[in-house]
Amino acid sequence: MKAYAKVNLALVVGERRADGLHEVATVVQRIDLADEVELEHASGLEVDGFPEDTLVRTALERLAGATRVEPAWRVRITKRIPVAAGLGGGSADAGAVLAAANAALERPLRRERLIELAASVGSDVPFFLEPAPKLAEGAGERLTALQLPQDFFVVVAVERGAEKRSTAEVYSRFDELGGGPGFEERRRLLAEALWGGDLAALPPNDLAAAAGRPQAVAHLIAAGAFRADVSGAGPAAYGLFRELPQGEAAAAELRSRADVWVVKPVW
Repeated sequence: MKAYAKVNLALVVGERRADGLHEVATVVQRIDLADEVELEHASGLEVDGFPEDTLVRTALERLAGATRVEPAWRVRITKRIPVAAGLGGGSADAGAVLAAANAALERPLRRERLIELAASVGSDVPFFLEPAPKLAEGAGERLTALQLPQDFFVVVAVERGAEKRSTAEVYSRFDELGGGPGFEERRRLLAEALWGGDLAALPPNDLAAAAGRPQAVAHLIAAGAFRADVSGAGPAAYGLFRELPQGEAAAAELRSRADVWVVKPVW
């Protein structure tokens, strides 16, 4: 099965909460850049193909504990989504196996409980349990499916040598830079853009400065993207293009200094 990457078409971030997390409002869209994930029953829990995995193993261990079954699955991951780039690769893998493993159980968890369990694994994981672009709020666990336009192409660029900071480091830097005030106003702008179906009017990613906005963002805008920004906590940049040839031309110019993909949105 495919575990699709995501881009954050907007990411509005508030101040740090008492629980240490940040209040967010983010528009999340899957794209046709995917890991391949195989799941089968086994005598124990094995995760092969990606030695750095922690999320898939944790997700299945928690599912087994919540449903009182033995953690008896074998997972093989073929990575195609760049790691630690803000594209949600690990969360996508965890969401895919959680949904598949739960559906195959004799007594699967109800939807609400599965979302709660997924959120305990990682804030992005609940998004990947079900199709459709979504508005994610709270710490990312409150999801609302959106009817977004899908008539565009996405150029994703990860500049070679880009610093891949952890998400925690980026949020700490966001706090140091004084981010957070004005959250409600930016969230209102996000809601108005969604109401009008205007992706170009979405507010910019609040984490971009803390993540270190890559030069690729400016290049994509200059090349004609109607929206370009950092995805998540970076360092991946993306640009949205109305026409495929325009996106492919922008990608060709970036390939000397970045790993680049030209893909479509996935529902």
